[in-house]
Amino acid sequence: MHMIDLAYVGRGPHEELVTYIADQQGFYADEGVHVALRDGCTWDAEQLRRVAVIGLGRTVLSRLNDGIPWVALNVNTARPLFWFLARPGLTSLADLAGRRLAVTPPHTGPGIFTRIVLRQAGLDVDRDVQTVVRWPGDYAMDLRWLREGKIDAAMVGDTMAPEALAAEHGWQVLAFVGDHFRIPTVGVAVDPTHIDPDGPAVQAVVRAHRRALQVIQKDPDTTVRYMQTFLGRHTADEVRAHYEKFIAPYFSTDGHTDLAAAEAGLTAVAAELGLPAPFTAAEFYRTATTTP
Repeated sequence: MHMIDLAYVGRGPHEELVTYIADQQGFYADEGVHVALRDGCTWDAEQLRRVAVIGLGRTVLSRLNDGIPWVALNVNTARPLFWFLARPGLTSLADLAGRRLAVTPPHTGPGIFTRIVLRQAGLDVDRDVQTVVRWPGDYAMDLRWLREGKIDAAMVGDTMAPEALAAEHGWQVLAFVGDHFRIPTVGVAVDPTHIDPDGPAVQAVVRAHRRALQVIQKDPDTTVRYMQTFLGRHTADEVRAHYEKFIAPYFSTDGHTDLAAAEAGLTAVAAELGLPAPFTAAEFYRTATTTP
């Protein structure tokens, strides 16, 4: 049996669901690979490049900033699962002008997505919004600060079902980032300097993950049951509603991605960083194209 270390660099179903399904359904064992799952959330680029990585946003930024020749071999979704959640009285992204917004640092994937989406709404994060910088995690403190009125809005990930929380607290979901900006954010990436993309362990992981993507599309009951292990604060109905609106429609059926959309997303990220994009989407996302 082959062996490989696989690191996640974020939390929640967005990052972890496909891997979790592949493990729980026995797909790794079926494909002849033993996967050691590692918490790489605080690892630097040099440590990450010695393992396979789930987070594609993190590896894109690393390739742009550090020149590490990451390649993505599988894509789970090209719709970043992040939301702008706000207190009552705000109804649009434009309403964030002058407001206190909790955001992740500008060098992180979610932080860059925030800046791109707000710029589309006519807002400059550095000038028009009072930012409260928060490191990405489970966003529990952001929710506490929303309840206490210390912030007016937060950009949050899917360690929760934002629409269910908004209904519970009388808050407003101002926007789903995936409706405004597309770029592959999770899948399987490796640095060929250290790990052969065509090696048997890597390819076994890719096959297992593509089988897991089929479970997400064809077996809603099993998928929702697994999602409840991540979204324990929510009812089964709330988890299913989250699955039906944000997971089933936007997760790939085969691990492939639309390279034209990926190219546009890559160009936008590079522009936000003020850097040229020295590689194309086809060079980074080594998957066949498919219509999303």
